[in-house]
Order: sequence, then C-alpha cells, then structure tokens
Amino acid sequence: MQTNIKSISAKNEISSILLLGILSALMAMTSLSVDIYLPAMPKMHQMLHGEIELTITGFLIGFSIAQIFWGPISDKYGRKKPLYMGLALYIVGSVGCALSQTLVEIIFWRVIQALGACTGPMLTRAMIRDMYDKTKAAEMLSTLMIVMAIAPIAGPLIGGQMLVISTWHSIFWLLAVIGVILLLLSFVLPETLPEERISKEDLWHVFAKYKLLITNRRFMTYTLCVTFFYVSAYAFIAGSPMVYINYFGVKPEYYGYLFGINIVGIAGLSFLNRKLVRKFSLNFLLKVSTFIAMLASLVLVTLVKLEIGGIFSVLIPMIFVFSMNGIIAACTTAAALDKVPEMAGAGAALLGSLQYGSGIISTILIAIFATSDGNPWTMSWIIALFTTLSAVVIFLGIREKVNP
Repeated sequence: MQTNIKSISAKNEISSILLLGILSALMAMTSLSVDIYLPAMPKMHQMLHGEIELTITGFLIGFSIAQIFWGPISDKYGRKKPLYMGLALYIVGSVGCALSQTLVEIIFWRVIQALGACTGPMLTRAMIRDMYDKTKAAEMLSTLMIVMAIAPIAGPLIGGQMLVISTWHSIFWLLAVIGVILLLLSFVLPETLPEERISKEDLWHVFAKYKLLITNRRFMTYTLCVTFFYVSAYAFIAGSPMVYINYFGVKPEYYGYLFGINIVGIAGLSFLNRKLVRKFSLNFLLKVSTFIAMLASLVLVTLVKLEIGGIFSVLIPMIFVFSMNGIIAACTTAAALDKVPEMAGAGAALLGSLQYGSGIISTILIAIFATSDGNPWTMSWIIALFTTLSAVVIFLGIREKVNP
C-alpha cells in the first residue's frame, strides 16, 4: 500500500514538472521569437536595405491583434484547440521568414508567425488563472518566468553563434523546428477551462466582453502599468543591438552575453517574487518595483546625455530596469485577471495584446529617431519616459493606502 502511494505521488510530481516545462516553453515563444535574431539585426539591416527594427514591429502588430480574437475563442471553445491552430500558424510563419529575400517579405511572414505565437503566452496565462487563485497564480507565473528566462538568455547566444557558421535564414529554420516540437508537446496538456465556465454565447457577444474590460478601472490600471513598462523593455530589445554592436563595437557573437545579464536579473527577481507574494500585497510590490525601474531609467538617461561611463552607462542601469520585469509582469497579470475571473480568456488576451503590442510604439520610435551609428540617446529617453509613466499609473490608479 505504501509503495502504491509513493508511486502515485511520484507520478503526480513528474506530471507537474512536465506541465510546468511545457507552459514555460509556451510562455517563452515570444521572447525566443524576438531575441534569437537580435545579433543578426545589423547584418540583416545591410542585406535587406531597410529599417530592420520593423521586423519586430510587424511581429508585434500580428501578436497584439491576434490575441483579441484568440481570447474570446478560447473562452468559448476551450484552451487547447486555439493552441493547436496557433502553433501551426507559427510553424508556417517561421518557414516563410527563413525563405524571405526582401524586407517586405520577412515583415509579412513575421506577422503570420506572430498570429500563432501569441497563443502560447496568452493561453498559458489563462490556463494558470483557470487552475489557481490570485496569490498562487502570481507565484506560478513567477516560477514560469524563472524557467522561461532561459529563452532570452540562450536565444541571442544561439543566434550569435549561428551567424558564425551560417546565415540569418538558419535562425528562422530553427524556430520552425521548435514550433513543431511545441505542437507535439501541447497534446499532453489538459483542458483547464471547466465545462461550467465555457461561454454559451455566440462569438459576437463574447467579443463584447472587451468593452466591459476596458471600462473596468482596476483591470486597466494593472494592464496599463505593464503596457508602459513593456514599451521601455522593447525599446531596449530593439535598440540595444545597434547600441552595443555598432556604437560600442561589441562583436555580434558576444552581444548575447550582455543581453543575458538582464535576463538573469529577471530570473532572480522572479525567484524572489515567489516568496514576496506570500508576505506582501501585489499592490505594494508593484509600487516598489515600478519606482525602482523609474529611478534606474532616470540614471540611464542622465548618464547617456552627459556621456559618462561608456558602455556601463547603459549596461548597469538597464540591469535594474529590466530586472523589475520579474515582479511587474507576474503581479500585474495576476492582479488584473483576479478582477475579471469570469472573463479570464478575454482578459488575458486584452492584457497580452496591449502588453506586447506596446512594443510597436517603441520600435517605431527607434526606427524614426535612432541614428545609424547606434547612439543610445533615443533608446534611453524612450525607456525613461515610459518607465515613469508605468510608475505614475500604478501610484495614481491605486490611491488608497497599500499595506504590505
């Protein structure tokens, strides 16, 4: 009897680890799809004769728009069917990118790739909310961020090394293979949406939920907080390859190490956040983390403007800014979806659409104002402006006294 109990316990533990691994990989789809080719951007800029930052813009446009549709669909038909369709689209888009020969072609296929990629992180957030309460959801999301931190660290490192032995096209072939693996693994996942919570309304009524979400002040406070923060994050993602490689002379194959330092910070804060959410309120953690990010970004823009510190004027402040994502992303998501548990799919879709769609703003600003030599000034003022807005939103949106 004792042996049987141990066997069942071990099986459940293995199942939990497998579930955690698959969900982490799905959450990491966005980061991997953007970060893996960052070292190749200067070379792609030369070969395709255009503003290569627009490939990120195209991805984020597809990513943000598609979530608006996938969210209500997942509330009506469950989480798994949209995930299968999304991963299939992701594979097709990745192959299209690998075969592209012009800037217009790759932007088009990046949009297609994103239409599928968005289902991974969006449905993962909804599935976590299906299974756990607010505090446990924040803890689980922090755990996922620790595991998924491997992607943005490994991505630029792998992409940089692939450039040494091959062309940038091979990077997108690799993404296609990863998409196939994720599709196969997704069949293992359970359907987390309970039968009683499946929407019985037609899709038009389901889409009407977005009006309720937009007018929900608390939901939008948390959503705008993470949205503004991600404008800053994507300004760094889109701007740092040119800044580090062109302006500071870092070799493409070493760029991943500098980028990876920031992700280590996110993983560390995510690990710490698993403990912090048990001791402090989510509102308290958000006020502290957004304030720290704002201060670090103001240091960044000051040092860059005064041309003090060289590469360290960007590297060190960005560690503090980027690391706060380990708290901000998990806590805003858990807090926002807690306000709309009956619309978790649509809520996760709208939040994800604005969160990742915010990168459209930063990549367009980078493309318009950044100089060809990679001067960090444009990137720095965008980061400082939007981290400040992130802090202002959370401080003004939650005006009552916040107890730890």
